[in-house]
Amino acid sequence: MSGHVGSHQSRLNLVGLSKSDYRGAESTLCKGCGHNSIASQIITACYELDIHPEELVKFSGIGCSSKSPTYFLSRSFGFNGLHGRMPSLATGAMLADHTLKGIGVSGDGDTASIGMGQFKHVLRRNMRLVYIIENNGVYGLTKGQFSATAETGLHLKGQGTNPYMPIDIALEALVGNATFVARSFAGDPKQVKELIKAALSHHGIAILDIISPCVTFNNKDDTVHSYAWGKEHEVALHELSFVPPAEEILVEYAPGDAKEVTMHDGSKIILKKLEHDHDPSNRAEALRILEEANAKQWLLTGLIYYNPDQPSLEEIYNLTATPLNRLPPERIRPSRESIQKVNQLMF
Repeated sequence: MSGHVGSHQSRLNLVGLSKSDYRGAESTLCKGCGHNSIASQIITACYELDIHPEELVKFSGIGCSSKSPTYFLSRSFGFNGLHGRMPSLATGAMLADHTLKGIGVSGDGDTASIGMGQFKHVLRRNMRLVYIIENNGVYGLTKGQFSATAETGLHLKGQGTNPYMPIDIALEALVGNATFVARSFAGDPKQVKELIKAALSHHGIAILDIISPCVTFNNKDDTVHSYAWGKEHEVALHELSFVPPAEEILVEYAPGDAKEVTMHDGSKIILKKLEHDHDPSNRAEALRILEEANAKQWLLTGLIYYNPDQPSLEEIYNLTATPLNRLPPERIRPSRESIQKVNQLMF
């Protein structure tokens, strides 16, 4: 009995929770959907980071991707909003209580079509939010129409051939001055998990464009959003490890083979160089390698860009230490004397 109890206790994290405490409802998405794999890695990342689920809030819009928050962190509060309007929900909630962590899950339609305007503005405001785009190139919830990220010439049964150039979400994020830009592939769960952990520690907007194959409507092996294409064409910038601030940092790589990126909270990302020697702090180089990857038909994955120095929305507005939604009326309402002073200055 004692051995059984000890084994059970060893599965609890530092806040006394088991991994099952981070799960959500059973998924109703198609079996094999990449979105389910991403939800699984969000669960693991939050468990390993010892996050209290009640201290994290979830946001989504409309689409298969926006159903995903139901499948992780059932103890966390969530908002499911209108198509493309997830950033507005997140902005209101995170301004009201900046002490919370936020995860927004969107799709390529929800973000790159109807939501593009809101996406661009949440980037420049640098709100502290992990913004995950589950990118499959189709509108899966409405029977597989082409999305804005579908490649030119993609032919799907019942939809014909896509004549338009695709939108590259990672490029859009860089152009929009996002301070954390990464791309991953749902078929690479370790990389997805480590990027989510790093994003949750970023003090600003963290964009994760995750190629997430649709097994029902965009399921041809030669399409750029399929598992087969992703596995064959993935080019990782680096091996990625996330080290929380409380852990001792042990780097076993030879000098010059690893790069440490220090996060706002003191945690670190360790990037082990593979065939690319990429500096994620160089924005111009990040733009260049994305353009090169598009030209060579590479699925470039990893941490593409990171800037810890740009002020977050919380800092721009100099928010009080006490969240706005916790302030009592007497601290919110101006006094009669202060209003009289303002009126005297104006008139």
